[in-house]
Amino acid sequence: MTRPPIRYTPDVETPTPGEDETIAGLNDAFDTILERTAGDGDRAVRAVHAKAHGVLAGVLEVDGGLPAELAQGVFATPGRHDVLMRLSTNAGDILPDVISLPRGLAIKVLDVAGERLPGAEGTTQDFILNNGTVFQAKDADAFLSNLKLLAKTTDRLEGTKKVLSAVLRGVHHALDAVGTQSPAVDTLGGAPNVDPLGETYHSITPFRWGDHIAKFRVVPIAPALRELSGRIVDAHGRENAIREDVRTEMQRIDAQWAFEVQLCRDLDRQPIEDPTVVWDEAEAPFQRVGTITAHAQDSWHDARVQQVDEEMRFSVWTGLAAHRPLGNINRARNATYRHSADFRARVNGCPYREPASQPG
Repeated sequence: MTRPPIRYTPDVETPTPGEDETIAGLNDAFDTILERTAGDGDRAVRAVHAKAHGVLAGVLEVDGGLPAELAQGVFATPGRHDVLMRLSTNAGDILPDVISLPRGLAIKVLDVAGERLPGAEGTTQDFILNNGTVFQAKDADAFLSNLKLLAKTTDRLEGTKKVLSAVLRGVHHALDAVGTQSPAVDTLGGAPNVDPLGETYHSITPFRWGDHIAKFRVVPIAPALRELSGRIVDAHGRENAIREDVRTEMQRIDAQWAFEVQLCRDLDRQPIEDPTVVWDEAEAPFQRVGTITAHAQDSWHDARVQQVDEEMRFSVWTGLAAHRPLGNINRARNATYRHSADFRARVNGCPYREPASQPG
């Protein structure tokens, strides 16, 4: 029998000494990435997930009749919200798509009412997801070590990165054959070069879910999207192959995803402070709370790209107190995300803003 969900209290988190020093180190590593990429190009880009492959406009429809434990935060009341979605890969530099990396999905839900997180501007709720199931590092200290390595490789040595990516893809497939995964291998270029429209995206880290605690995921349910699951993008000779393929596909696809929530039911089995642990679905099943629909559209429309890719920031700390990010990694993401966005805004002379309604 499935256990009842754990109720949220502030003491589910256990901050450790030295987190402020680690955050300062993360900001320094991000500065290395940001300064190198800004120096290489004509503008500053995001310190992570710099390259977008598509920007979509859609609608989140909250399911009716949800049980009380699921009807929380944005999902407390049935209804519809406009959303903006950004598909990306996780590098901090703009690389040719033959260098394969994990995919990211950032969702901005518009016109959300409720108590805001400290410092959260506007009336939006951001959900940040990745196509892996766990985070690459157990805590912010380990993440800092990984980020320092990425910072060292943030440059224009594309030939070296192409070779490394090809080698690491072989390592990924070898590990996959024996039922093992390595997020570190994928992050350095060993991820399969999959079509982002066919992927399932996970929050990876835990969040408050109103009265409870949860992870969440976005799962493709439209048949046309499911057909793209696992499809490998042929990027040879095409620097922006993923963007081109997504654009072609979204001109004909009415895309739809299920938004699913996995409530924490055992703090030992589903820990808050270690995002490298998979929460077993047999013990903590996913449950649908809504759908996201994006009808056929131009996924690289100039005006929308300017408004979303250039003029907006996405952060797990933008949103409602009911969806407060939890755990060591999420605490570290607060100041570092804003630090990166502030650098980009300053260098580009383009302050970011939260939309009040969907851009046309």
